[in-house]
Amino acid sequence: MVSVERKEGFNLKISRVLRESTTHRLDLYLFVPGELGLSTDVIAENAFYHSAIHVKRTYYSDRHQLPLVLSRLARRGSLDSDQYRLSLSLYAYQYVAALERGGRELHDAKREEERDEDEAAAQAAARQARIEELVELALDILKRLRRSRPEDARLLKYFANVDNYLSWFTEQRLLSLVAHLPRDRHYKSNKARLLAICQAESDYRQAQEYNSARVNRDPTRISNKMRLLRRLIEYPVTLKEKTQELGGGEEKAVKGLATAVVMIFVSLGLLQARESIGDITALFVLVLALLYALREVFKDDLRTTLWRWLRKGRPKWRRQYYDVHSNQLVGRQLEWFDYQRFAKLDEAIKTARKRNVAQREEMVLHYRSSSRMSPTRFLSGYEQTRETLTLDLAVLSRLMDKASHHVYRVKDGQVVRESVEKRHLINLITREVQGDGEPLIQRWKVVMSRSKIVDIEPAEPGQPASTATTGRDPAANAGARE
Repeated sequence: MVSVERKEGFNLKISRVLRESTTHRLDLYLFVPGELGLSTDVIAENAFYHSAIHVKRTYYSDRHQLPLVLSRLARRGSLDSDQYRLSLSLYAYQYVAALERGGRELHDAKREEERDEDEAAAQAAARQARIEELVELALDILKRLRRSRPEDARLLKYFANVDNYLSWFTEQRLLSLVAHLPRDRHYKSNKARLLAICQAESDYRQAQEYNSARVNRDPTRISNKMRLLRRLIEYPVTLKEKTQELGGGEEKAVKGLATAVVMIFVSLGLLQARESIGDITALFVLVLALLYALREVFKDDLRTTLWRWLRKGRPKWRRQYYDVHSNQLVGRQLEWFDYQRFAKLDEAIKTARKRNVAQREEMVLHYRSSSRMSPTRFLSGYEQTRETLTLDLAVLSRLMDKASHHVYRVKDGQVVRESVEKRHLINLITREVQGDGEPLIQRWKVVMSRSKIVDIEPAEPGQPASTATTGRDPAANAGARE
């Protein structure tokens, strides 16, 4: 199962869990409106891949207590400091990922409440129960962590960094949840409890003297510090990677072959001209210049044609993943990226896109990865990895104009004019195949303007275009293109 969520800026975070040692394949199809004018002449395929696609792999486990058990062993002296840091990072990272996922699910539940007013009360009760469950789990995990506080000064320093970040992160996620809760009496008790927990975490960090008063007063400084602590947590659990561009030797061979073929014909032309014209004259020099001009023209065309024919359908990059501690090779991944037209797609993707006349000129960006991991070389107790692919759509925002237009409507018996930002709808379709299993196709609708990603929501593959616009006000609907 692939999950997609909006991050800061123009980033989309695409996540999945690789559960087995079999081959895993992922296809991403990004349908860009033709009015943006995207082509290989505007943004080359290699340039888009290197600037917009970023892949990261981390260890993952469903046994959430495993890192905590290891940290307790380290506290008792059964593990060294490096193993302690690793186990604590694993525990913290899994907690952070779970809390992010829980918060995202609650935000999605709020969206469903707003769309179905008849069942809003029942859904509100269910959502309140989910909020309580999330809070209880978060408090229990933090309590278990703090019970294992080490006494060794070397370990205590690292524990303080992790504890500091988890406390701040928990507070931020809960405050975000409060900010997005509906403003009605059903959630009054939930808001009060969440605010009380946030205040308790803030008091806890102050009592532990984790951050100075100057840092606490400056949102920018505290945010930057926590970002560094997050990197400190993620480093031990993130697999090192080495990316290699494929076809370097073949490209040189094609270049040499194209030059050799063209030179054969040029040499034959020179010999024929020498026999036909005889002595070196102005006409012979003119023919010689023409032959060399033709050589320069056809050499590049022949080289480009041969290169495209040779590399067609073959992977362009290879990633190799290494364990950050043992430096052992734990997996490989091949990657493809190219621009396609709708007519070139297979029927399953065409059906999922539910194409109509309005999208006739869409440009399709296709990314594919095929990977195989080696769980036997993983850390003890871990047989799965979590892949996070960040798709940066800032390169597409530069193709959008800043134009806005006005929408007129009647409000309280008066005609009002509202300024509306131009927006575009980009469809994202994923297809995931694990081993010999059936492919899983999912679709998302991304509403985007020049300044930001406005909204992203899942859609059933093949959903009619008439339901594709998002938002409940003129500004959210007017500029979307489906």
